[in-house]
Parts: sequence; C-alpha cells; structure tokens
Amino acid sequence: MKFAVIEEKLIPEPFLTVKQTTFPISSLDHFYEQLPFNPQFTPNPALKNYLTGKQLLLDELPFSMEELYTHYENGFLIFRKGIVFEKKSAKCRRCGNTDQRYFASFYCSRCREVCTYCRKCLMMGRVSTCTPLLSWAAEPPLSQMETLSDNECHPASLIWEGTLSPGQETASSRVAEAIGNNQDLLVWAVCGAGKTEVLFAGIERALKENKRLCIATPRTDVVLELTPRLRKVFPGITTASLYGGSEERHTYAPLTISTTHQLLRFYKAFDTIILDEVDAFPYSVDETLQYAVRNARKDSSAMIYLTATPDRKWQRECRTGKRAFVTIPARYHRHPLPVPRFVWCGNWQKLLRKNQLPANVLQWLKERLASDKQALLFVPKIALFEKILLILRSLHPDIETVYAEDPERKEKVQKMRDKKIPLLVTTTILERGVTFPNLDVAVLGAEDHIFTESALVQIAGRVGRSAQYPKGDIIFFHYGRTEAMVRARKQIVSMNREAEEEGLIDVD
Repeated sequence: MKFAVIEEKLIPEPFLTVKQTTFPISSLDHFYEQLPFNPQFTPNPALKNYLTGKQLLLDELPFSMEELYTHYENGFLIFRKGIVFEKKSAKCRRCGNTDQRYFASFYCSRCREVCTYCRKCLMMGRVSTCTPLLSWAAEPPLSQMETLSDNECHPASLIWEGTLSPGQETASSRVAEAIGNNQDLLVWAVCGAGKTEVLFAGIERALKENKRLCIATPRTDVVLELTPRLRKVFPGITTASLYGGSEERHTYAPLTISTTHQLLRFYKAFDTIILDEVDAFPYSVDETLQYAVRNARKDSSAMIYLTATPDRKWQRECRTGKRAFVTIPARYHRHPLPVPRFVWCGNWQKLLRKNQLPANVLQWLKERLASDKQALLFVPKIALFEKILLILRSLHPDIETVYAEDPERKEKVQKMRDKKIPLLVTTTILERGVTFPNLDVAVLGAEDHIFTESALVQIAGRVGRSAQYPKGDIIFFHYGRTEAMVRARKQIVSMNREAEEEGLIDVD
C-alpha cells in the first residue's frame, strides 16, 4: 500500500479525494503517527482489545482498512513505519534488526515498487518498506477489577495455601516492592529454589493495581508448564498463553505468559515483565529477542530478571552495586546444593574411537545401574551418541539418548520420569527445565567449550531437588580442568556458604 501526506496527516491511497503523489510509508517524513484524540468518537471495542499493546501488520487484522483509518483519523490508532533508513542503512522497527545481511528486496505488487523487507523476523509475517505497524493509541481496556476494592473477593486475589521459606520470603518482598515502584531487579536463585512461588505476591500486587503483566521465557515447554500453575492460583483473571501455534495470541489479558519470540508482536504493552531464564539460549545470544522484550515494556515499568546463573558481567555488577538484586542461596528443603566432584578420565575421545569408555566412567555408571539409581550422562556432541549407546546397551537394554531435535524427546523424558529408563545420555538440552526426584549426574568431557559455567551450574542443579531425595552425586569427568568448571563449583560453594551464614540450610 502507498500513502500520501496532506497537512501532516497520513492518507492511504484508496482514500484520496484529489490526485496526489503517493509513496511507501517508509519513504515519507513529517507525518503524525497519531492524530489528536477525539473524545466524541466511539471506538470499536473488538479492535481495541485486538491492538492494545501490540504492533501488528495489516494482514494480521480482521478489520477493514476503512475502519482502521477511521480510528486513525480520530486519534485511536497509530501508524508507524515498519522499516526505517538511518544513513542509508535499513532498520526493522519490529525486531530491531540492523544487520544488512538480513534485509532483502523484491518487486512488490502492493506498492508497485522494489520493496526492502526484514528476513530476521520473517516468521512473524513480512515487514517491508510499504507495510505499516499498527498499534492502539488509547489506554488499555478497562477490566472488571477496576470497580472493586482491595479485599478477599478481588478477582486478582492469590489462591494458594503454600508457605515460603525464609529465603523465598525475602525475595518475594523485594519482587513485590520492585513491581510496585516500577524498578528493575535480578532474582539470583539457586536451581530448585522455587522461583515461581516467589513471584506470586508481586503478580498479585501488579494485578490489583490494574497493571498488565507478562512472564516471558525463551522456551515453549516452560510456557506450557507455567500456564496451568498460574491459572490455578489466579483463577479470577484472564491469562493468555502465547507460543508458536497458540490460539490465544490475540487475547487481551491482564496476565500473559509468553515465549520471548511472541513479544515481537507487542509494543509498549506491559507495566511489568518478568523474564525467566535470562541466561538461556536463544535469548542470551539473540539481540532481536532482547529488543523485543525492551520494546514490549511501557516507558515506566518494572523488569524482574530470574536466573540461577547470571553471566560474569552481571555477577560483577551485583558485587559492585551497579545492579539491584536479591539472592535465594538455598533450596526450600534446607539442604545444601550438591557440590561437583572433578575426576580425571584421560583421553576419553581416543578411547571412544576404539569403542571404549574410560574405566572410571564405566564403573560409575555400573554402580548407578546396580543400585537402581537413575542417572543422566551429559556429553558434548550428538555425534558421540551412537558409540556410547552401543557400549552402554550391553549393560542395560533400556538405556536411551535424547537431544533437542529428537522426535521422541518428550516421550523419552516422560519415560525417565516414569522410571522406565535407568540412564539417559543427553546433550545440554536437559541442563534446565526438567526435574527427576532421585538422580545422580555425570558429565563426560566437562572440559569441552559447550560446558560453560552457566551450563555446568545448571547441570549440577538437576541433583538433589526433591525434599525426599535432597542428596546425590554430581561428577565432572574431564581431560583437563577449565576455568568454567572451577567457576561453576566456586559459585555453588559460595551459595552454600551464604545460605549457611543466613541460617537457610541445616548443616549435617
């Protein structure tokens, strides 16, 4: 589509009443993205709910262009350029991409010109030089909560009979305070500390203050896990669950649980964003997703970061007072975190080429099988699976492997939960997000670069998560110690020391 600008007003080509030269929206300057608000105009509530806090393409909207433009004329709709050019370099305003390798051009039948488009966020629909991004300009829709007083019958009230540990209680208070004051806060909590429960009070405060809140995570399976838990404890409000293929992506809700990818469709939407697993792939390395999270925040808003493994830069900022943070250094069951053991296993790759495993690795695995203790064996590469499985299947026929693109991944993880698999050989795909109650863990080739400090802390965090089985063995088999290994163990020891000093764990 092309537009003209008359008296700084944007006019789509089909609505011109006089002959006027038209251009793709990205070629135009000096126009009002939003016209003055007309309080006499009655907006379409369906359109309001559809676009509040969003930035969508025309193709994503089930409304006529005539209706959309009428709302723009009355100040309720914003038209923004999808692609802008800064010093002749393209920038996508939806995903923030400025890498020119991710832009391409084609002859566009809509504007009858050569159009530049962004390939970085193409999976969300094509943003090009002639496509505007549409957003709602007014206040969010009123909810039923706004007419009620702050009492037990408030629909945003928390329905939960659990209790928090002292460490959780401290963090919970800090989270609620940060949300109330629109501040940023890092919650640095050990694996298995019960981070979700720590959020409950802050979420309740936000909802009772009629703030719109989003919990964002890099992974779909976390969205699917969190949604029923939060719907159960906040049954009085609408909760939207957003991920690839979700049928709720156009649902307006006070509480949204979303993958970070889905936030590309939001624009200044949320008063609070809680970002889970801030260190996890792909969010940690994808500037597009980081831009999406920033873009989805309102100008005045709170940001709560959750992680068990902040990177070295963030750790340094915490130590020097440059970043507000709170730690939960202990698990709820008051037992210390299992500390990794370092065990040298020689040139294990050379042995594997001969279809052998190091004797001490094999012995450790045999002991787990003999004692009927489930175990995870982390290895650095999928290519190693075939030979390792060939060796281990001679010990037990039910041993399996699993990796990110494994078509039976969910089934194998469930079989592990059902104790039908005694030993699961895995990549770092299971370093986080899974809990098996009674587990020992080993890493083969812990010196490999894939096993970062963060990955090793998360892997160690699979052990001892259950109150019934709070102990377990975590062992790093290596052909040479790395800084990542040393730092990972140091971080775990430090958390145990802090927890002991604060009286949060029971020392044997």
